[in-house]
Amino acid sequence: MSMTTVHRIHNFSAGPAVLPLPVLEEIQRDLLALPGVGMSIVEISHRSSTFETILARADADIRTLANVPSNYRVLFLQGGASLQFSMVPMNLLPAGAIADYIDGGSWADKAIAEARKVGRVQVAASTRAESYRRIPLQSELQLSRDAAYVHMTSNNTIEGTEYKQLPDVGDAPLVSDTSSNMFSGPIDVRRHALIYAGAQKNMGPAGLTVVIIREDLLHRAAEKKSSLPTMLNYGTYAENRSLYNTPPVFAVYALGLVMKWLIGEGGLPAIGARNERKAAKLYAEIDRTGFYRGTAAVPDRSRMNVTFRLATEELENRFIAESEAEGLDGLKGHRAVGGMRASIYNAFPEAGVDALVGFMKDFERRHG
Repeated sequence: MSMTTVHRIHNFSAGPAVLPLPVLEEIQRDLLALPGVGMSIVEISHRSSTFETILARADADIRTLANVPSNYRVLFLQGGASLQFSMVPMNLLPAGAIADYIDGGSWADKAIAEARKVGRVQVAASTRAESYRRIPLQSELQLSRDAAYVHMTSNNTIEGTEYKQLPDVGDAPLVSDTSSNMFSGPIDVRRHALIYAGAQKNMGPAGLTVVIIREDLLHRAAEKKSSLPTMLNYGTYAENRSLYNTPPVFAVYALGLVMKWLIGEGGLPAIGARNERKAAKLYAEIDRTGFYRGTAAVPDRSRMNVTFRLATEELENRFIAESEAEGLDGLKGHRAVGGMRASIYNAFPEAGVDALVGFMKDFERRHG
């Protein structure tokens, strides 16, 4: 049975999230046996030439998409962004040095807590007192003179805020958790020293984490080789082309298909323009009458995770129940903030945004 004949509802989940339909169809078509191989992708050895080709192509397509310079390495890891909260300071924070963290959301808060278990951390700025409804301003940053690195979170999945331009951190290496907006538009890799992202929001299925790291930071990690567990050292993955142990084979394969899809869609500028258009439609409806209330500060509104509230919790519960009945799934906001959250990642179709806007208009007519 073709995927196109299967009824699919609109999936607004924050992650694991929607994947491109052509990618799902290709997975379905080749799941029993990869062409010319006679085995499924979930059966083949990670040491096989077939998988090494799949891995190399995913690496090459990431480089093409993001114009990754030659002095950066692309690593494929497990453990999600949450493991990177520990791996970053373990590898990059020398004894006695200090790391600066910009606290703009719940995930940054978790990253700070993990980094403090490893070494000295300074919070350069925080909007926690404002329930993270905005990104810290450049003028609020109090950066250490010789920070080992500065850590930021590019998009706040829970609160619905997103950096529109990178902070100026001087000569300090910039480390960015881009889990929920990776490849949602152009990204200047050169301005980063390390980028990490769990794949399950915008790049593929759960189980894979992509790290893009500048080679000078790999040298810093190498100095900790004798003291760090092998599987927690970036150098292990770089030296072994992410094949030191069994990587998440299926997730790498699926991510590779998503990268190929992104290139076919016109690359990051084209997907960025589409994401801007989708988000603008939804925010226009939120702002139209005041029946809905956006929770993120307007200049910092995320293109990926659109958060809003209604007048009462009872009305919000009714909105969730009725939207689910209409095939609009996953709109309940994160338990930490409540309300609604529509996650409209790269693969989320514009028709789904139109369907939600239509439902919102109808819901307001009936309950406004």
